[in-house]
Amino acid sequence: MKTAMQESIDEIVEHLTYDDILSEDSRVTYETIRLRCIGKLEKEKEQIINFAYEILETSDEHQSGYVSIEEIYNQTYNQNK
Repeated sequence: MKTAMQESIDEIVEHLTYDDILSEDSRVTYETIRLRCIGKLEKEKEQIINFAYEILETSDEHQSGYVSIEEIYNQTYNQNK
């Protein structure tokens, strides 16, 4: 499973890789956007983890067998790493 941010980065990379008619200016723009999106992945991770902590505080799901919410995140979203 990928986050929306990771899907967006993948789409940008696809355009950079396979779109031969892009001008050099367009390639620079796509690359700038890709790098900014990569920088936002950590913020997105924090948001997902914080939301999960909020959910766990109000539910019995904490006994799910996972060591931490970060482990849940890593198992779900970091499949490519």
